[in-house]
Amino acid sequence: MTTKSTEKEEYLEKLWTMKENNADDINQLTSEMETDENSSIIQEMLVENLITIDNHKVNLTKTGEEKARKIIRAHRLAERLIFDALGGDYESGACEFEHIVNSELVDSICILLGHPRECPHGRPIPEGDCCKSAIKTAECAVIPLTEMAPKQSSRVAYVNAHQKESRLNKIDDLQIRPGAMVRMEQKKPAFIIQCEGADIAIDDNIAADIYVWKECTRYRAKFDNRPPDMRDNNCPHSRKVGFFRRPFFHKQNMHQGCRN
Repeated sequence: MTTKSTEKEEYLEKLWTMKENNADDINQLTSEMETDENSSIIQEMLVENLITIDNHKVNLTKTGEEKARKIIRAHRLAERLIFDALGGDYESGACEFEHIVNSELVDSICILLGHPRECPHGRPIPEGDCCKSAIKTAECAVIPLTEMAPKQSSRVAYVNAHQKESRLNKIDDLQIRPGAMVRMEQKKPAFIIQCEGADIAIDDNIAADIYVWKECTRYRAKFDNRPPDMRDNNCPHSRKVGFFRRPFFHKQNMHQGCRN
């Protein structure tokens, strides 16, 4: 059952996405939310100083914007988690998630995923305090696939699709997902990588969207000559859950900076 508090959060979420699209018409809000300007929800949001309405234009107040930012952050991180780790209907799962988690759990998920910048739809994920303190460390921790040397192996940290869901789906169809092992076979005249036992040719744009753990490339350079059955169990960013291997961003790295 939808509570009034949850309903207000849905309005705040809608107003945030309208703002991203440079829209502020109250008629658009009421139409999409199937209500009218005099509804009790809108009136309560005015009283609680979450929104302002002036000349048929509706905008978030500072208080409303902060609440909306937290809701959007939780929703889009949930989409990222479900898409990367579980597959399936990430939209409906994220809608439930955004209303029931606290900010500490949201930050923990953000850290686990390596502070992703976009949801699977390519929309920006609002930064949290954990992101701001980890920007330099995160930039040192991952590199684009294009920077891997031939015969070098690593694990995929994340995929950045730059608001192109079709590209993200193509990469996912190739089984190139966070946690997957990749090996650079050649870089010219085209990128050829080995992923989960298959050789895959990819173009420059797709290769640039795939980020791998830098620590894994250094670590594996020492051990790639070992028998195959001894290689996959020692990657510092490998944590196995069933048949899914997902990247893990170590909390201790949050405060240590780059060690290169």
